[in-house]
Amino acid sequence: MHNHESGTPMTESRRQEVFLALVTAQDQEMSVSQSRKHVAEHFAISESQVMQIEREGIENNWPPLDAEVSE
Repeated sequence: MHNHESGTPMTESRRQEVFLALVTAQDQEMSVSQSRKHVAEHFAISESQVMQIEREGIENNWPPLDAEVSE
């Protein structure tokens, strides 16, 4: 996956940062579509990239999901 602005590949840690921001936005009562748009704008990536990162994060149980399992 590439960063929209620079065209360089997005690192896994950066994708995890995007995922965390998405989950946090949804936890703060933002709708799924609103949170995707907000995160896409914040990270200067497309909403489709946000959705790909969302799927990847869920499939790989990225933080903060891994913390929810152990609580």
